[in-house]
Amino acid sequence: MNSPDSPDLPGSTPSPRAAEAPAPSCSAKGCRDAAVWVLAWNNPKLHTPERRKTWLACEEHREHLSQFLGVRGFLKDVVKLDEWVQPEGSERP
Repeated sequence: MNSPDSPDLPGSTPSPRAAEAPAPSCSAKGCRDAAVWVLAWNNPKLHTPERRKTWLACEEHREHLSQFLGVRGFLKDVVKLDEWVQPEGSERP
């Protein structure tokens, strides 16, 4: 029998907790609030121009994270999470 912390075995019925995907959370350090925004960015010294890395942000941290990326010249786009369309070659949010 599986304990609550053991992984589901092939052929077994997955636990309800395992079947639910965790809701995306904010990327700000220590924040676990629900993500509302996708901040698409790219470090031109490391990434090709079309590559987009992503951070997620809650309402409270969107401006702070945007400024952090913006002053470094990394920020490319800020889009509502439910409107985000992942460009080819990007990482998942």
